[in-house]
Amino acid sequence: MSLSNRLLCRYFSSSKNSTKNTRTKWKSVIGLEVHAQLNTKSKLFSGARATFGAAPNSCVALFDASIPGTLPVLNKNAVELGVRTALALGCNVSAVSMFDRKHYFYADLPTGYQITQQRAPLARGGAISFPVFVPGVTKAPYYKTARLHQLQLEQDSGKSLHDPVERKSLVDLNRAGIPLMELVFEPDLETGEEAAALVKELMLILTRLQSCTCRMEDGALRVDANISVHLENTPFGTRTEVKNIGSVRAVAQAVDYEIQRQIDVLDNGGTIHNETRAWDSAARSTIAMRDKEVVQDYRFMPEPNLPPLHLKLQEAERADGEGQESDVIDVPKLGQTIPELPEQTRQRIIEMHQLTNTIAITLVNDIPLYEHFRSIAEGSNEKEQDSRRPAKLVANFLINELLTILNRNKLATEDCHVTSAQLGTIVDMLHDSQLNVQYARRVLQELLEASSTERVKLCPREIVTRNGWLLITDEAQIRRYCEEVIKSNPKLVEKYRKGKEKKLYALAGEMAKASEEKIDMARAVELLKKMLQQVT
Repeated sequence: MSLSNRLLCRYFSSSKNSTKNTRTKWKSVIGLEVHAQLNTKSKLFSGARATFGAAPNSCVALFDASIPGTLPVLNKNAVELGVRTALALGCNVSAVSMFDRKHYFYADLPTGYQITQQRAPLARGGAISFPVFVPGVTKAPYYKTARLHQLQLEQDSGKSLHDPVERKSLVDLNRAGIPLMELVFEPDLETGEEAAALVKELMLILTRLQSCTCRMEDGALRVDANISVHLENTPFGTRTEVKNIGSVRAVAQAVDYEIQRQIDVLDNGGTIHNETRAWDSAARSTIAMRDKEVVQDYRFMPEPNLPPLHLKLQEAERADGEGQESDVIDVPKLGQTIPELPEQTRQRIIEMHQLTNTIAITLVNDIPLYEHFRSIAEGSNEKEQDSRRPAKLVANFLINELLTILNRNKLATEDCHVTSAQLGTIVDMLHDSQLNVQYARRVLQELLEASSTERVKLCPREIVTRNGWLLITDEAQIRRYCEEVIKSNPKLVEKYRKGKEKKLYALAGEMAKASEEKIDMARAVELLKKMLQQVT
């Protein structure tokens, strides 16, 4: 049985008194809608600043407040970022796209409508192929593909501030008009983990493109999930939409909860209603908000104050001396500015450094971790390339040692201020057999515990020397440890000589304990084995 079936299929018996149990298999269907805030300095249709965290109503132009007589002016940079994203995702960019008015009435939408692209979006088609890897659930990573239905530009609404004490609601229009890029995916997913993996991959791509900061805690990226369940070989069931999910982890939790909720309702003879729900992170459950709106509710109409958006899709032939139109967005030229994308990076480092797929996914999916790997293993100039550290050693150190210490200290990789240079020094000492893994972790812990001013001055070599953590590699000293462990454990020695070879590792363990785990165990075991083979 496939992973998706193991995670999502639920069986039930039709009756406790039935002589034969019937087992019914459920399948889930998930489609995501992602709203990403475009990384521009000003808003989509006005010159007001697009600044997060500014004082309420300090970034509002007359147009954002819907003052009569004001007109929208399209932000060219927002269009360029949208086009770059569409090209990176393999979309078909539209030569002509248009804007529409989406009508709904709420306090933080002064105009009573949102300007969006419903009928003729900026781009259609495209797809993302992404790895799904859940340690402890998936034995190995597998790839999933989600098709993109369309990519469109639209403006954000304002924010309502509710004061329960004063029993008042105020409106902050700083976000009104912020440029958004909505990416509507086809219902190609089956589990919460697949949904979370898609969001993570999209965030990696948008970060590489610098289209969006992807800081979900700032509201720069929001996820809506459309979820339904149905019996195998039957039409899709009624879907619900879970709105404004605020973190990657919450995407997996919200989707899995809603799948199970719908199955429970259907198992008990209930009916799923087409409704909008919200994710309550504290209660870890979805809660009903309102009935789901349909297209007719929004009364879409063409935006009369914005002309169609024309893009240049091909290089036009021009006579010598003929100038280019500076206001026309050149799509092929933008395509040349797309950087290496995450999946390309994974395949490159697998081929270049002979890393496993699992290691490559773990590194690339964590942006700060990959930056450390790139700096330590690959360097940034030709001199560093010539003295490149073993990439496998670097990757294993970052994944097995650095992440272990960070998890122990409840720190995310972006909150770790140990520099790549310091980490590289530790890797060098491990590679040169000057330090072992146990004491490498102690060095990392000391660096994390140091204050920010002290940490900059700390050198891992000085920490190791000061604490006496250097690996014991002198053969004469190792021999003395071997002699001592042989003398102190005659019974283990006798059993080993009688053929119980596993006792060698018991003796090695005693030697490690005696040396406070500072001895070079590879050399020590080799020498100990030779000494035990000698006839006393």
